[in-house]
Amino acid sequence: MSALSRLFAPPRPLVAVEIGARHVAALRLGAGRPGLVEAHAVEALPDGAVVPSLGASNLADAPAVAAAVGRVLGAVGGARHVALVVPDSAAKVTLVKFDQVPARESDLDAMLRWNIRKSLPFKIESAQVTWTAGATDAAGGREFLVAASRRDVIEEYERACLAAGAHPGIVDLATFNLINLQAALGGGGDGLLVHVAADYVSLAIVRDGHVIVFRHRGAEGEESLADLVHQTAMYYEDRLGGKGFGRVVLAGASSGPDGLAGADGLRRQLAERLSARVETLDPRVAAPIADRVSVSPELLDRLAPLVGVLLREPAA
Repeated sequence: MSALSRLFAPPRPLVAVEIGARHVAALRLGAGRPGLVEAHAVEALPDGAVVPSLGASNLADAPAVAAAVGRVLGAVGGARHVALVVPDSAAKVTLVKFDQVPARESDLDAMLRWNIRKSLPFKIESAQVTWTAGATDAAGGREFLVAASRRDVIEEYERACLAAGAHPGIVDLATFNLINLQAALGGGGDGLLVHVAADYVSLAIVRDGHVIVFRHRGAEGEESLADLVHQTAMYYEDRLGGKGFGRVVLAGASSGPDGLAGADGLRRQLAERLSARVETLDPRVAAPIADRVSVSPELLDRLAPLVGVLLREPAA
């Protein structure tokens, strides 16, 4: 498996689709390294068509979503196989640590499921669970990054692609692929990613290629984003021996209700709280865009998780 968790893991295709709460997007990446973004398309969804959550159906208007997926796929030339990116809110992400790791993978899988079962608002038997090995400690203990979702919820998203004639061989979470893109862009030391989506915020701290903190907050959260980031940074320093972030990246903010001005304001606010430079995640560094027309910060935010998922593995 790669350094990050995902729900399925065959070799990647050359086309990715994202289904978010308010939009669908598609992107075709060339087979070279770095891959060239050959085509991309984004389409807004009707309000309420997708309502990401752990415990309930996510696609309230499945026909509208499937039709939109078909149009964006058509705009990038179509595909029989795609990577599919879904909202973080569709899954529960947990870090589980064992002092002693079972030798057999089947035993490890059973122990991980046992550990996360009480944190899920659905039965573990109905869950789609994936995990990847994380950081180790000096005593030989190891942490695991575990993602769990209702199986029928993932199937809803898959059917939206299947209706457009595309099989989603990889299904993964948006923030995981922003982490993957951030890793592809390099940078030393511990890294903090702040992902601002339409209906949630996710924070991830990465050390030596492993996620050591993952926090997710839905739109209903009461604290400000700056407070959430500050609390996470204090935990990182006090409990994880953090010595400061080598890189702080803000992703997704320009597609919010306040647009680029809101993203700039948020970046300045976070920089002040963290006493660190805060940059935006530009997917063009890893995957240049073929056409030379002006690309807006909002479009770059939409394309970033799609580039991230298509950089994960060698092309099929």
